[in-house]
Amino acid sequence: MSMSFTTSGKIWDRKSIILDNVFAYNIAVEITSLDDEMEPRSVEECKQRNDWDKWKEAIEVDVNSLSKREVFGPIGKTPLGIKPVGYKWVFVRKRNENNEVVRYKARLVAQGFSQRPGIDYMETYSPVVDSITLRSSKFGYASNGCCYNIPIWLVDNEIYMKIPEGLKVPEEYRHSQDMCSIRLQKSLYGLKQSGRMWYNRLSQYLLKDGYKNDRICPCDLGKTKFFLGLQIEHLKNGIFIHQSAYTEKILKKFYMDKAHPLSTPMVVRSLDPKKDPFRPHENEEELLGPEVPYLSAIGALMYLANNTRLDISFSVSLLARFSSFPTRRHWNDVKHVFQYLQGSVDKGLFYANNSGHQLIGYADAGYLSDPHKCRSQTGYLFTSGGTAISWRSTKQTIAATSSNHSEIIAIHEASRECVWLRSITQHIQETCGLPSSKKTPTVMYEDNTACIEQLKYRGVPITTPSSK
Repeated sequence: MSMSFTTSGKIWDRKSIILDNVFAYNIAVEITSLDDEMEPRSVEECKQRNDWDKWKEAIEVDVNSLSKREVFGPIGKTPLGIKPVGYKWVFVRKRNENNEVVRYKARLVAQGFSQRPGIDYMETYSPVVDSITLRSSKFGYASNGCCYNIPIWLVDNEIYMKIPEGLKVPEEYRHSQDMCSIRLQKSLYGLKQSGRMWYNRLSQYLLKDGYKNDRICPCDLGKTKFFLGLQIEHLKNGIFIHQSAYTEKILKKFYMDKAHPLSTPMVVRSLDPKKDPFRPHENEEELLGPEVPYLSAIGALMYLANNTRLDISFSVSLLARFSSFPTRRHWNDVKHVFQYLQGSVDKGLFYANNSGHQLIGYADAGYLSDPHKCRSQTGYLFTSGGTAISWRSTKQTIAATSSNHSEIIAIHEASRECVWLRSITQHIQETCGLPSSKKTPTVMYEDNTACIEQLKYRGVPITTPSSK
């Protein structure tokens, strides 16, 4: 079950859940939104609380902002054949990097799930930035940045919405409000096409102002201090990013904030598959019940491992394999990772201003690291200026026939990442007028002699079955 089971009643099917970055992000959002006092879910709930005055002010601020930008058209009777979309007020207390409430925020959103494809919207795709691009372009070049924010854009379809609470209704329609609606002249959060329209409008605005259209450049408002659970400290000699507040919160949510800290993220594995503590579920072992939030714990840890805590990447990758059939043994290993985090809450990544931007890669493989499925492990790491910007630890999808074979697979994956990172680096250098490293090769380190020789001479004569 999810961590918000007591309020949402949500139960996940462990066999059908896909553990990816989207799942990890949703878990992180759920964790950060959980608090001793839940956020109100409606205007009526706001009215029942002691801080109603602050919520009322937040509602008025949002309505005035939308009205000022002419998002709403006139209120009138709903045209024949038109199905107005619903609405919802979303309430949240904005927090700073120290998890302190600094502002009450109310956001009016459209219930886009009621929109009809081909009638209310056509296309919805819009490009987004991922964490690797953010680290390499924003933090990897700590002294550069661009800042623009354009939250409102013209709507591309004729859309009507039910009249939301907080909006003044003309006297003539107050007794027939159910038959009335309001036309959206500009797009609103929650609509299916909102993301795409925002991106198109932002591109037009920046291109008109002399910027080049590049889908790998993130834009933010001023110096960011807190971003998607990442705490960003702007120091004189660089930028330090960490997730200490998020780490403390997940430790508290999983009742591990009082646990004894450990110095390693996992126990030593045994070469004997039958004694391996990370072996799959055995027939005589009892599976964890739905009351144990194994999936939530893995998702929370994945969000850490993907953003700032590469030191737990392998452990989390290993434990994620048992999400469909977890046992008490696997749950104890998850708690071991939490205990490691308990002793290293403040760890993060420091990007220095004057450290240079040389890209260096490291690739390695663990031959038959999963002896139960006859699979090896791929691991790679890329640094810029001595600090990590990209990393991965994942089980290989094919069975390697030798240690040399597994290393070739690993360095192939690392090389693909290297080409992509070089393209990002090259674009930033050319756009910002920095010295170009286009003609400078990227050094990649690999510890398998046979693999190095094969790559060095672009292949060697195949004389043994292991080199095929």
